[in-house]
Amino acid sequence: MYFMILGEIRLLETFASGGSIREVARLRKRYGRGHWLKRKGIARVLLDDGSIELAEVHWYEAAGIGKFEFKIKDFL
Repeated sequence: MYFMILGEIRLLETFASGGSIREVARLRKRYGRGHWLKRKGIARVLLDDGSIELAEVHWYEAAGIGKFEFKIKDFL
């Protein structure tokens, strides 16, 4: 599903870091070495059908590398 985040992400929370992320080897191979975090937050998203919804989004992030692989986990 295509979506775009509108505005800022609120209520940020880190729920996994470093070796506790199952995908850390793949992330390092694809995006580079870094201290990877798995994070979540609440954001307004624009969906591909044009509707705007409030959703919980998850993503991977590393300092100096960026944020990658956003996904919607639940609509609120």
